[in-house]
Formats: sequence, structure tokens, C-alpha cells
Amino acid sequence: MDDIQKHILAERALAAARRCVASRYAGAAFAYVAGSIMRGEGAVFSDIDLVVVFPSLQRAWRESFSADGFPVEAFVHDPQTLAHYLHQDADSGYPIMVNMVATGCVVGSDIDSARVIQAKAASMLAAGPKPLAGADYDMLRYQVTDLADDLRGARPPEEVAAIAALLYQKLADLILLGRGAWTGRGKWAPRLMTKLDAQLAAEFDAAFRLAAAGDGARFLAFADRELALHGGRYFEEFRQDAPLEARRLE
Repeated sequence: MDDIQKHILAERALAAARRCVASRYAGAAFAYVAGSIMRGEGAVFSDIDLVVVFPSLQRAWRESFSADGFPVEAFVHDPQTLAHYLHQDADSGYPIMVNMVATGCVVGSDIDSARVIQAKAASMLAAGPKPLAGADYDMLRYQVTDLADDLRGARPPEEVAAIAALLYQKLADLILLGRGAWTGRGKWAPRLMTKLDAQLAAEFDAAFRLAAAGDGARFLAFADRELALHGGRYFEEFRQDAPLEARRLE
């Protein structure tokens, strides 16, 4: 798909989103239309990410449907519920909603209010994630250590591949968050690693491909190298307390 076709696809998607907001979400103050299509990176099966904001709702929700031939992922909020999820995203290190709001195309009647929230989201995105620290940091280091240890020694190729698949996300999180960059799930992890450090991303990808094929030595070495930047393997003295309410009286 060339640039002209992508532009046409984005215009079609935006028009579909406008009609969807007007018909399906009558009464909404505004919406943000986001996703790869709107960035000019979409393909035929790419969906529309739609963040719809009403003046007030009893509760937020999300739903999936098709509109004018486009798959749509809709996230329906009012300003307070949207603020909750924007801050939750920022705290988690995965700025999914933050990114949609910060980069989305605004549609609807209350453009001024939409721009205010969008500016806040853009500021959050630019500020980056909070530093790795505390219990979440300890857990991530422990999880990477535990999965990396599973790669040590001889294992059948199918087990190596399965372990590597689990290790991929945790190690990507440690790489990105540990360097002060946002992290992402699925397709976003390699994209964000490439943006951060193209050579590091290429090394990570090459090591993972070997592990997915049954040879985990290079991926293990990569994980050990990354753990060394965070004090080395984290197993001894790791502790996680259960919630006080975690009991059941028979």
C-alpha cells in the first residue's frame, strides 16, 4: 500500500468514525480517533481506536464492533473515568490510552475540552514513565531471573521456545523501563525498542529468533547481561506478601 492509498484509507476511517460517534454515541461531547490507520501506517485489516467521551457516565466501558467495513475498538468514558485510566497507564509503564488520546484526531462538538485533555496526555507521554523502583521493580527482576534460569541447561526445543515466549515481554519491559522509556505489549515492544536503540533491538530480535527455534543460549546471555545492569540475578531474599484478605474460612 503506497502513501496515497494510506492517506485515502485514513480519510475513510476518519469519516467512518465521525458517523459512528454521531449515530452510536449520540450525546458524546467529543472523541479521539487513533490507531495505525490514522498514523498512515495502517493495513487493510487495521482497526480504528476510538476514545469516546461523554459529559457524564455511570461507568466506563469498552466494546468492539464493525463500522463501514472497519473493525472498531471503542473506549467509552467521561472526563473522570478517562483521567483514571490515563493515570493508571502512566503508572503501569504501558501508555496505551495516553498514546491514543495524545495522538488521536479530535472529532465532536466540544473541541476545546478535548484539546485540554489531549494536551495533558501529551505532557504525560513526553514526561516518560516513572523510575523503576519498589515492589514492581523487584517483581520484574525476579520474573526475568526465574524465566532466564529456566533456559539454563539442556531442554527440548519446544520447551525453550515456550520459555522464550514468556521471557520476551518481561525482558522487553526491563530493557525499556530500565532505560527510562515507555514499554509496550505485543507489536509495540519491538517498535519501542527499535526507537530507543536500533542495534540493541536487532540483537534482542536475533537472540529471540534463535530461542524460538529451540536454541536459547544467546537469549539467556542477553537476559543475563540485562540483569547485570540491575544488580544481577534476583532470587535470594525475594519476598512477596499475600493480601491480608487472602483467606477463606471453610
